[in-house]
Amino acid sequence: MHYKFIKGSVALAVLAALSGCNSSKNESVAPCTENVCKLTVLHTNDTHGRFWHNAEGEYGMAAQKTLVERLRSEAKAAGSEVLVLSGGDVNTGVPESDLQDAEPDFIGMNSIRYDAMAVGNHEFDNPLSVLEKQRGWAKFPMLSANIYDKASGKHYFDPYKVFKLDNGLKVAVLGLTTEDTAQLVDPNNVKTLEFRDPTTEAAKLGQQIRSNKEANLVFAITHMGHYENGLHGSNAPGDVEMARALPAGTLDAIIGGHSQNPVCMEPGTPNKYASFKPGDDCLPDQQNGTWIMQAHEWGKYVGRAQFDYQNGKLTLTSYELIPVNLVKRNSKNEAIDAQGNVTKDITKMQLFQEAITKDAELYNTLLPYQEKGQQELGVEIASTDGRLNGDKADVRSKQTNLGRLITTATAEKLGADFGIVNSGGVRASIATGTITYGSVLTVHPFGNTVNKATMTGAELEVYLAKLATRAATGSDGGYPQFGGINMQVDCQAKSVAITSVGGKAFNPSTAYSFSIPSFSAAGGDGYPVINTINAGLVDAGVLKEYLELKGNIHAADYEPAGEVSFINSAVTTGCK
Repeated sequence: MHYKFIKGSVALAVLAALSGCNSSKNESVAPCTENVCKLTVLHTNDTHGRFWHNAEGEYGMAAQKTLVERLRSEAKAAGSEVLVLSGGDVNTGVPESDLQDAEPDFIGMNSIRYDAMAVGNHEFDNPLSVLEKQRGWAKFPMLSANIYDKASGKHYFDPYKVFKLDNGLKVAVLGLTTEDTAQLVDPNNVKTLEFRDPTTEAAKLGQQIRSNKEANLVFAITHMGHYENGLHGSNAPGDVEMARALPAGTLDAIIGGHSQNPVCMEPGTPNKYASFKPGDDCLPDQQNGTWIMQAHEWGKYVGRAQFDYQNGKLTLTSYELIPVNLVKRNSKNEAIDAQGNVTKDITKMQLFQEAITKDAELYNTLLPYQEKGQQELGVEIASTDGRLNGDKADVRSKQTNLGRLITTATAEKLGADFGIVNSGGVRASIATGTITYGSVLTVHPFGNTVNKATMTGAELEVYLAKLATRAATGSDGGYPQFGGINMQVDCQAKSVAITSVGGKAFNPSTAYSFSIPSFSAAGGDGYPVINTINAGLVDAGVLKEYLELKGNIHAADYEPAGEVSFINSAVTTGCK
C-alpha cells in the first residue's frame, strides 16, 4: 500500500502509527515524565567552503544565519530546546575559502552558533597543523569517536558531548567519520592517526552512555554517507548499514553527511529515495528504529527536525528541508524568471520560497574574506614554458598535453595507476607563462569531484572499449583524455588492446585503479555507470595543488606520443 505524504506532523504521526518504529526506549530516570520535552534539531552538512553566496545569491552563511535565528526563535516560542549540528566537511570546494584555510567558514559557524560538528574526511585535506588551527577557531566541539592517535591509543577528538538542555533533557551527541578517510586524503596528513570501524565505536559508546544514564537520548552526527537501501558500492558502509547493524535503540537519530544527497524517502516504499525538489515534503529515512537525516550539500538547505520526548519515548513530529534562497532553473540549470525565461538579473530570479535576508553583521564580517580570496586568485601558483592545449576543437578530438597533465595530476593525487577525464570537463587552455588559480578555474569551472575506481584488467578492457568508442571525435564532451595507460582502440570491433598501465605490463588478472570525474562515473556523457570511491576532491583544487608542487611546467613532458592510438576509423585520433 502506498501512503500519501502529507506535510509536517500529521504525516509523520500517521507513518509512525503504521510502522511502530519511530520511538526509542530509555529506561533512565527522565525529567520528561508529566510534561512533554520538546527538541528541535537544525542541521547542515558538506558546506565545502560555501561561506559566501553564489552568483545567483543562493545559500551562504549570512542568509543561513537569518534563517537559523528565525527557526530558533520559533522553537523557543513553542517551548522547544534547540541544537544546531553539522555533518562535517567544512573544507575544500571554493577557492576563497581554500586559500584561507576555511577561516571564514568557522567564523560563520560560530556566528550562527553551531553546537557541534562531525569531523569529515575533507577536514584532513590539509596537514594536521591546519586542522588544529581550525579546532582552535571553532567555538563548538569537533566530534569523532572512531579516530585515534596511533602513538597514545587515545581519541584524537572528543568522541561525544552531552548537552544538558533547559527543559531537563540530556542529549548525547556522538561523532563518527567514514573509514574511507585514510584513502581519500594525502597519507602524510593522517599517518599518525587510525580510523576504526564506526559501527563498533557507536555500539560501545552508545551502550556506555545508556548504562551510565549519562543522557536520555543518543544522537550521532556522522560523516559516513547515506546510500539507498545500504547499497554503498565501493564506498565504506554508511548510515543505513550502521543503523541496521547496531542493536535496536542504540541511536535515536543520525544526522549525516558525506554522500551529499537530500535524504528524503518515498512514503510507503521503504528504502527508496523520493524524487525531491526544493520546497517538497521530505520524509527522512528510518532503519531499525533510528531516524536518519541529511540536508544535501553546500548549505542549500537547513534541515529542521522537531521531536517530542516523554516517558522514555521519542517521537518525530515534523521534518523539512528548508531552501536557503534557491532559485528555480530550467533543464539546462539556468536561472529563470516568473515567465520561465532565462535571466541573469538576481532581482528577477524566481525562488522556491520567500527570500531570506542576509544577516548584515555576518555579511560585513565575511566580506573582507571574500574580497581577499578573490584577490589571491590572481597570484601566480606556477608557470609553463609552453601552451597547454584545452581548445574545444582539439581536446574533443585528440589527446592533448593539457588532458595528459590533468589526468596525471588526478591519478597521482588519488594514488591511482592512470587517469581519465572527459573532454567536456576541460573548458580552456593555459597560455605560456604565469599560471594563476584563476587560470585553473577557467579550465575546470564546474567544481566536479574526482573519484577513484578499481577494476581487474579484464573488466578494464570491457569498460574502456565502451568508453573509448562511444562518441565520435569532436561531437560532444565525451571524448576521453587519458594519462598513464598505453592501448590501441579498434573503433570497428569496439575493443581495446592494452599494453601497459602505470608503466607496467598489462595483466588481465591484475587489479588496476584509475581516477575519473564523478560526473563521468555516474554516466555523464553516456559513459558506463560504475562504482567508485567518492574521494570528493574538487578537480580545480587537485590541478592547482599539482601545479604548485611542480612550480615550473615543461609542456613537452605532457605531449602525447601515441600512447593511445585508434584504428579502423576515418581519423587516427579517435573513433569517427
